[in-house]
Amino acid sequence: MTPVLQARRVTMRFGGLAALSDFDLSLCPGELVGLIGPNGAGKTTAFNAITGVYAPTSGEVVLGGEVVNGLRPHAICARGVARTFQNVRLFKDLSAFDNVRVACHGAARSGFASAWFLTATHDAEERRIAARAEEFLAVMDLGHRRDELARNLPYGEQRRLEIARALATGPRVLCLDEPAAGTNASEKVALMGLIRRIRDAFGLAILVIEHDMRLVMGVSERILVLDHGVTIAEGRPEEVRRDPRVIEAYLGDAHRAGGEAR
Repeated sequence: MTPVLQARRVTMRFGGLAALSDFDLSLCPGELVGLIGPNGAGKTTAFNAITGVYAPTSGEVVLGGEVVNGLRPHAICARGVARTFQNVRLFKDLSAFDNVRVACHGAARSGFASAWFLTATHDAEERRIAARAEEFLAVMDLGHRRDELARNLPYGEQRRLEIARALATGPRVLCLDEPAAGTNASEKVALMGLIRRIRDAFGLAILVIEHDMRLVMGVSERILVLDHGVTIAEGRPEEVRRDPRVIEAYLGDAHRAGGEAR
């Protein structure tokens, strides 16, 4: 299949520090790929380079055949890349419904004049946007929280709301930055199934950063491993799990002893 997203030898330098070196990534529609590595390995830097938070020092980020280096995050989002963050970033004083509805407005067709004069076109579009927001809340099992303020939701549901908001932008690529952070064991199991259902329902390419090895090994079809900004391994989960470089850099003594790094 033709990749929807490619990173080609992407390097990100901050002064004399190379946070990411010659990073290569290819994502096709429907792929579910994990990106792992120890703290400071360059995972979030890779996300930031892909989503426009940083302009790569060198290399190219290609989305649907277009080089998007240097575009602002909102422009890359409009071209089909959405993301979540390590720390939940919601509009906490808005309802769950309004958090998602805001994201739906990125695809709105009617302009300021239509909204000012409350035209029939504007009203029809607002109804479509509201229905779409309801749909994404339902997908993330949040329909019953529709009118609650985001700040009042349990932490695991705030995580799911952030994913719903990202989906509402209509992405081709969804980047999830530690979606299981701060959740309990049962929420992590549910999240694994939810990520797969999102991929299957929307045909997205999904890239996941995650420290929980059980989750990332269980949900990913392919895994890339970074260490000090360099890709040290790539392959199927069972291959990566056995790679001596990965064991040394990330999985550690618990894996050698037959346990599972968490």
